[in-house]
Amino acid sequence: MSASATQTVLAVSGLGKSYAQPVLSDVELELYAGEVLALTGENGAGKSTLSKLISGLEIPTVGHMSYLGQPYSPASRSAAEGLGVRMVMQELNLLPTLTVAENLFLDNLPSRFGWINHKRLRQLAVAAMAQVGLDAIDPDTLVGELGIGHQQMVEIARNLIGDCRVLIFDEPTAMLTAREVDLLFVQIERLRQRGVAIVYISHRLEELQRVAQRIAVLRDGKLVCAEPIQRYNSVELVNLMVGRDVGEHIDLGRRQIGPPLLKVDKLSRAGKVCEVSFEVRAGEIFGISGLIGAGRTELLRLIYGADRADSGSVALGQPPQPISVDSPKAAVRAGIALITEDRKGEGLLLTQSISANIALGNLGAVSRTGVINSAAETALAERQISAMRIRSASPAQAVSELSGGNQQKVVIGRWLERDCQVLLFDEPTRGIDVGAKFDIYGLLAELARQGKALVVVSSDLRELMLICDRIGVLSAGRLIDTFERDAWSQDQLLAAAFAGYQQRDALLHEAAPRMDP
Repeated sequence: MSASATQTVLAVSGLGKSYAQPVLSDVELELYAGEVLALTGENGAGKSTLSKLISGLEIPTVGHMSYLGQPYSPASRSAAEGLGVRMVMQELNLLPTLTVAENLFLDNLPSRFGWINHKRLRQLAVAAMAQVGLDAIDPDTLVGELGIGHQQMVEIARNLIGDCRVLIFDEPTAMLTAREVDLLFVQIERLRQRGVAIVYISHRLEELQRVAQRIAVLRDGKLVCAEPIQRYNSVELVNLMVGRDVGEHIDLGRRQIGPPLLKVDKLSRAGKVCEVSFEVRAGEIFGISGLIGAGRTELLRLIYGADRADSGSVALGQPPQPISVDSPKAAVRAGIALITEDRKGEGLLLTQSISANIALGNLGAVSRTGVINSAAETALAERQISAMRIRSASPAQAVSELSGGNQQKVVIGRWLERDCQVLLFDEPTRGIDVGAKFDIYGLLAELARQGKALVVVSSDLRELMLICDRIGVLSAGRLIDTFERDAWSQDQLLAAAFAGYQQRDALLHEAAPRMDP
């Protein structure tokens, strides 16, 4: 679709934004009706900032915007949404204490005689949820009871309700299964046919090439490309994003994989995890794959003591000895660290500085008699900012001002200061760009070379196949199979991911009462 043949829905000119320093400079860009514009770039390149300016979440420092030919300067997100400009944010904007249905229609609850019409609300919610494959979820379920992946689908469904002219997706598939991604792309195509201008932010280049017609690349806050996407292959796009060559493979280096360091034996929690057993050796990267809801995060939380197991045990050491892990505090003392998938809700104090967040897990190193040593705290932060290549103005910068990927690096950096022998990574590269992903992979390899035992949960099969020595596949809460490097394929891993559900459905079918004809 050519620019000359389409209507310009929204245009930005000379757009810029500064906090402690400029994060976006002199951006010139147009959005066209019925077109998907892929927006990509490294963490901190300005993607989310540009999207927030368009959707009314931030006010530009310089420049101006026009919408449908008229000056456009929304003072808030609700003002932008009222005009037809919406954004599905990477960080969820849901109320966990309300139901799915209430979250979907919070701004427009159906009512009758001044009371909420719950029957009508359920009907509307069921229809909205069906669009994104949430048919199996009860609309009266509290959002806080859902996993992150299902919450992401609720957020997407909320923004698909009603009419809009501009719709921005910020990393919408980071926690979605392949089936859910397909459903999302069907909706995007329907929106295109309605003439909606769509901005699709992602680091997954294969998705961009599948869904977008044009691509805009930001680097260091400046627009370096806005062209038809078919003009570029994946390697060229990566080079545009990072300004350097990035390999497609990672050399984990020479490692000495030793005897088992972590042993999980028949760990169970009703309805979530069922008798899962595995070992992880010193110097090994053990991956855990599975569909959303398979029990991956729940398993890590049991090992870490964040949830109480109904049965089973965790053993640590050489040889592994059973340990009592009844709380995260006990886990950390034993030498187990968890890098959570939910950095906003569980991993960070967003209003606090980088130095305060990194020191959070290392108070003994920066305090004496309960008083924080500011110089030691700053030195600790500077060490991790350098090691993790965290883009920031200074250690005193608030974590909330960092990009999502740099926030994740702060979480990881906190635990690198502790000598934990077992590191549990739950979606460690969620929302992280291509260049930074390889930095994280290199970090995981270095930790393995130090003899640590690493457990990595990821929704990206290719990521696990790239970095792991073995991959265990969870399905319906059970560990179905474990595959060795060079003895797996993507098809085998996917088949195992579905196998537990097929077995469960078969058992339910056999147990169901039969009616005589």
